[in-house]
Amino acid sequence: MSTRDATASAAAREEVLGRLRQAHAAAPPGDWPYAQLTRDYREPEERTAAGLDRSARLELLVDRLVDYKAEVRECAPAEVAATVRARLDARGARRVGVAAGLPEREALTAGDGVEWLVESADDPLPVDVLDGVDAVVTGSAVAVALTGTIVLDASADQGRRAFTLVPDHHVCVVREADVVHGVGEALRRLDTTRPLTWVSGPSATSDIELDRVEGVHGPRVLDVVVVRDS
Repeated sequence: MSTRDATASAAAREEVLGRLRQAHAAAPPGDWPYAQLTRDYREPEERTAAGLDRSARLELLVDRLVDYKAEVRECAPAEVAATVRARLDARGARRVGVAAGLPEREALTAGDGVEWLVESADDPLPVDVLDGVDAVVTGSAVAVALTGTIVLDASADQGRRAFTLVPDHHVCVVREADVVHGVGEALRRLDTTRPLTWVSGPSATSDIELDRVEGVHGPRVLDVVVVRDS
């Protein structure tokens, strides 16, 4: 880079930073400059999915998840522990992390044959331990049917972000009542000050030649246990 180019780049950077400083100075004391942005999302259900009931949203979510190559199993509330264990057994998982706040944790961990490691806010599992588990089991905050996206917000039934990003296999429990149609509706349900992880299928990416590589940014295997209310 020439001296002239470097000078122009520095001037442009200072102009951008100066505008940011002005915006910040104009904000009310203690307020984030962008906290009052209006988010008038145009909801897809308002345009094309009027009358889409809970069951239809669930069917749409399952269709999207399967399209993203996630493994999906549906069950009743009383069958969650057994369904999760079946998914773990199918992949030979014998050292498994589980979120402390998962409602089915006690029933899930009652059987033999698996070493259970509990993740909690007070006692988080170290990254080197997470790197050595076969799978992790969590709940979820909300799921977006239209995009096939599951959102985690680091609540007690989900664990912190590293808990689901480091291991190679994630078993996620999604409940029918937490399934919404569009992203805007999901955002209205979420506390956006929490650390949110948006999961659309197993982790995957591709290079310029479209060679698919899995497990780059998270687990290569995503099992979703969808819990129907009835």
